[in-house]
Amino acid sequence: IETGLKYVNNDACYPTLVVTGQLVNAFLTGGYDPDNCSVMISQTGGGCRATNYIAFIRKALKEAGFPQIPVVSVNLSGLEKNPGVSYGPRLMDSVVKGIVWGDLLMAVLLRTRPYEIEPGSANALYRKWAEAIKTALRERKGGVFASTIDQIVEDFDRLPIDDSVRKPQVGLVGEILVKFHPDANNDAIGVVEREGGEAVMPGLLDFMMYSFYNSNFKHEQLGWAIKSPIVSNAGIWLLERYRAHMKKALLARPKFAARAPKHIRELAHGAEKVLQLGNFTGEGWFLTAEMIELIESGVPNIICMQPFACLPNHVTGKGMIKELRRQYPESNVVPVDYDPGASEVNQLNRIKLMIATAFRNIDKPSGGTSTPDVQVAQSTAFVGKPAKGFSS
Repeated sequence: IETGLKYVNNDACYPTLVVTGQLVNAFLTGGYDPDNCSVMISQTGGGCRATNYIAFIRKALKEAGFPQIPVVSVNLSGLEKNPGVSYGPRLMDSVVKGIVWGDLLMAVLLRTRPYEIEPGSANALYRKWAEAIKTALRERKGGVFASTIDQIVEDFDRLPIDDSVRKPQVGLVGEILVKFHPDANNDAIGVVEREGGEAVMPGLLDFMMYSFYNSNFKHEQLGWAIKSPIVSNAGIWLLERYRAHMKKALLARPKFAARAPKHIRELAHGAEKVLQLGNFTGEGWFLTAEMIELIESGVPNIICMQPFACLPNHVTGKGMIKELRRQYPESNVVPVDYDPGASEVNQLNRIKLMIATAFRNIDKPSGGTSTPDVQVAQSTAFVGKPAKGFSS
């Protein structure tokens, strides 16, 4: 983050600082040979920083003394051509399989770790499977995709947990980098678990489907050629084929059934009750859709992570909370801002107050009615015995 602040201007959003700083710092610390290394970065082609990353990174590498390092754009929009670099079917197959396996591991780990009887057992099982997956991808082992999914679900289902403990479930949504990056969000998952909650994190593959799904609106409302949504919907169909076995495996286990992802079309129909699907800059309507998905699946407590200078996500994240509370009175959503100058104590206090409300509502039907933060600060009493680690 310090490196990002040095080489990226202050008008850029926080995720730009983190990603640029992370890549430049890798060379500054001597971890990679700048004369025999390239940098690859995805470009979405939208009106957001994901399209502008590549210029920031090239400028930063040059100013840091590494002008020779090529920065390769990975995009499906034809933004840049990179002679000598191609993405064949085998590579894309590995990428999608890696994302599906990663989403699955995240779902089952977060579902079991807060309730494990032996401390560290869930993380140990996670590390075992993470290494097995990396080996399978590196060695391009064929025919193990579905069987690996089954074995992961079975192993985590057998992991001994304490079923007698009740913990509030807390969903995490937000800008995609801040949502997933523990350094950028000050370990939000760890904060939730240390405060006695169970973190619920929607997967990464849905974001790719959201990017494809937007072609439908562009064709219907903006006059884009019909071939665009045909190709995009075919992409959604293909991605759904990849994760169909994962959904089936999760639904077959009562412990994990609620973590099976929904089709992107269902998420879009849910979001349409609150905002127009023309909001597709940044996370756009997808951010609102994830909050609705969580609430409707029994997770009314949500941390909405907003990075500094990410205007579209302030609109479709923080800006939607009032309407969400009107349509879903049980919702308990707290927006938390993240940037280099943000107070970590402030962030922690907001999350603690939200979790305190979650504990107060844990025995109420449908999650109960959320209590304003100011009222929670005045009274931390709640019904029932708190889970170990709860503080306020």
